Amino acid sequence: MPSPIPFGVMPDGTAVELYVLTAGALSCNVITFGGSLQSLRVPDRTGRPVDVLLGFDALEPYRTHGKSLGALVGRYANRIGGARFTLDGQTCQLAANNNGVNHLHGGLVGFNQRVWTVEEAAEDRLTLSLFSPDGEEGYPGDLTVRVTYALTEEGLTIRYRAECGRSTVCNLTNHAYFNLSGHDSGPVLDQVIQLLADFYTPTDPLSIPTGEIAPVEGTPMDLRTPAPIGARIGEDFPQLLQAGGYDHNWIPNGRPGTLRPIARAFSETTGISMEVLSTLPGVQFYTGNYLDGCPAGKGGAPYANRWGFCLETQFYPDSPNHENFPSCVLRPGEVFDHTAAFRFSAE
Repeated sequence: MPSPIPFGVMPDGTAVELYVLTAGALSCNVITFGGSLQSLRVPDRTGRPVDVLLGFDALEPYRTHGKSLGALVGRYANRIGGARFTLDGQTCQLAANNNGVNHLHGGLVGFNQRVWTVEEAAEDRLTLSLFSPDGEEGYPGDLTVRVTYALTEEGLTIRYRAECGRSTVCNLTNHAYFNLSGHDSGPVLDQVIQLLADFYTPTDPLSIPTGEIAPVEGTPMDLRTPAPIGARIGEDFPQLLQAGGYDHNWIPNGRPGTLRPIARAFSETTGISMEVLSTLPGVQFYTGNYLDGCPAGKGGAPYANRWGFCLETQFYPDSPNHENFPSCVLRPGEVFDHTAAFRFSAE
């Protein structure tokens, strides 16, 4: 078992540790606070290692900045409208920690703010676990979660598993901010994105889905053909204007439950390409529209708006309140078992 590296201490005295995973020319760091990916180093076209993840050198900004950099997010990632949902006739009231009205990323102390337990550690993989008791943050039922990070010479795979004591909702993701030119290189607007999705879920002005499943055809949300992130981000399109850029759920083509390609990204600066695969029904493409005010990152990098982009594999936002969305309900005896993979190459 690799030796952990101390990474600070929580106010209650709980130690936070960092684990280094390596596989061939790739390496990544994971901290137990939030189960967060602290760095991910992949070779560029010259073989030079480039850290493609935004992150911090110390624990304190992870605890206080509120941007979930690299964190595991739950019990319900993304937003739940009105901070409530009804399950089996019971209304569950959650924290309204988003605009004072809606629920975001699991609440006041979501999984991104918890110290995870190390179950298994090896040179190229790390399994973390977390127990969320019945009623925590307003969610019904005990939930036991295990997440495995596995690094190969191709990239990083994240496998999520969860089981419940009684019926609940479950939506787990990782909130990594990618910058394929390097975490400290500035805005990502010139990097190329492709989303393999014919449809997306439009939102209201507070980023809650309206329930509509809309075609991307003929709109700036059509990212099926590779294009720079900044190519259409500033267009006079209501969905972009109200979110300050891209911050929406796309519906990847193909059958949920199968590990299928859902997105690709590329940096001409480094030659690094990333392909994203997922078994989940949705993906939130977010262009770091609210990073201003973020503490300085690794090495003092002055992170600001659009210095990173996220591809958060997920159930659709606000799914518990939309019968036409794929169900995120997890029942006793069932297993939430989903995988996301990030594969890298350089040219």
